Amino acid sequence: MGDRLRPLWDFDDLDASEGRFRAQLERETTGTGRAEVLTQLARIEGLRGDFEQCDALLDEADLLGGAEARVLLERGRRERSSRQPGAGLVQFEQAFEQARARGDDVLAVDAAHMLAIVGDSEEWTTRAVAIAASSDDPGVRYWLGPLYNNVGWSRYGAGDAAGALEAFELALASRERDDPRPYARAIARYAVGKALRALGRGDEAAAALEQCLAWAAEAGVEDGYFHEELAEDYAALGRSADAREQARRALELTSEDDDPSRIGRLRELAG
Repeated sequence: MGDRLRPLWDFDDLDASEGRFRAQLERETTGTGRAEVLTQLARIEGLRGDFEQCDALLDEADLLGGAEARVLLERGRRERSSRQPGAGLVQFEQAFEQARARGDDVLAVDAAHMLAIVGDSEEWTTRAVAIAASSDDPGVRYWLGPLYNNVGWSRYGAGDAAGALEAFELALASRERDDPRPYARAIARYAVGKALRALGRGDEAAAALEQCLAWAAEAGVEDGYFHEELAEDYAALGRSADAREQARRALELTSEDDDPSRIGRLRELAG
């Protein structure tokens, strides 16, 4: 079900992820299986910025064969690291076609998701949503959360708060249904709160962020963005003392090297 290799990932700990993938590589009994694992090791090197090693691992996977869609996906991600306009587009399109031809909906949705990001296009998101929404595989349906999230932030950035809220609420519903990670669900609720505040619905926004912080306190998670957004919510509601308290807590969790405008706003709220 879904992507058999995804459980080995922890994007916050690349060294641990590499250890799991190298152990998995030793367990693979087919060339195709080894090729699939090599593509994920290549992705790790790409995230580290070691593109020479990334390319070498993808070349090795290519020679083994059987993982063409994965190879193309990771070549696309590697190209995208150049930050040139449209970089990776060709590889992602080829990965999508390869995955669809093989009936691999997980990789097809991943490729469409990347195409939507590279092309800043909701058309590819719509195609990906159609695939994910019609699947009985929770590993495929999982993608609805990230897809709706991307749409939401794109609309939010364009000033369409109502459209953003619609997408963020769909993302939250998907996370609650198909994503077992409570932090991912809290972040989705945070996005809903951002859109609610932009629409002038301060009470609802504050309630959403209070729920995020209640979970974070219980889970022992510290997230400055949750405190920051709640500070903005309280300020919008005229609750100055509460806003100051939340802004001060956010500042404690924020690096001095962060965006100067963000730090300046937090200091303003902290009074």
